[in-house]
Formats: sequence, structure tokens, C-alpha cells
Amino acid sequence: MPIGGRTAFLAGIVAVAGMIPQLCHAAGENLLRVYMDHARVLKLDRPVSKVIVGNAQVADATVADPKTIVLTGRAFGTTNIILLDADGNAIVDEQILVSIDEGNTVRVFRQTDRAVLSCTPNCEQHAQQNNTSAAAPTSQ
Repeated sequence: MPIGGRTAFLAGIVAVAGMIPQLCHAAGENLLRVYMDHARVLKLDRPVSKVIVGNAQVADATVADPKTIVLTGRAFGTTNIILLDADGNAIVDEQILVSIDEGNTVRVFRQTDRAVLSCTPNCEQHAQQNNTSAAAPTSQ
């Protein structure tokens, strides 16, 4: 693929990836977005009795008081959260998307390798994807 074609292809992927939250919302899905290593406060209209997080490695939920939940992004990915009242009825049943704050990131592309750096205030690597697959030499 020529370099110009690869750049256009990558730009298309970035454009589609940026639209994922809007696409999920348009499809009628509930989606809570939380940035990695940041907290988000959820205020409820009635007391919660039980908190269930699908994958606690992606997001964590803490009960601040019976009507306030603090949701914290732990790692990139998606999971879900279910909050139940004392009768076992679902107060909240939503998907969680944990991502990075796009405004403070730098992406470095080297051929097929990609690294994502978060630069607040110093640049630190958050993700790296190596797509190089070295083929074993064959002898004939």
C-alpha cells in the first residue's frame, strides 16, 4: 500500500473510532464514558443496595453514600455496571467505555507499529501495538 493510501486508511480508522460513542448512543445503547485513571460521580434518585461491575479490571465502582456512586476507569476497554435497590430491582444497567482523554494524547506510528502517549504534564506511554510478524527463515 503506498504511503498516501496508508495515511488515508489510518485517518479513516481514526475517524470511525472517534465516532464510536456517538454510534452507540444513536443505536439506543446506554453508555457511560470514563477516562482511564479518572473518576465520575453518578447521582441516583433512590438508594442503591448492590453494585455489580462486569470487569473490575476495566472499571471500579465505590459507594460514596446510598445515592452516590463513584465510577473509576482502571484500564482501556468496555464493561457494564448494574446497580440494584433493596428489592433487587435494577436502578442502572449500562455499558461503560473506559478510554483516554483524547485532547492530551499523541499517537506515534512507525510503519505498522503504534504507540499512544498521554502527555499531562509529561508524556507517558499508555498503549503499544506491534503488528510486525517476523517470518521464520526457511531452508531449501
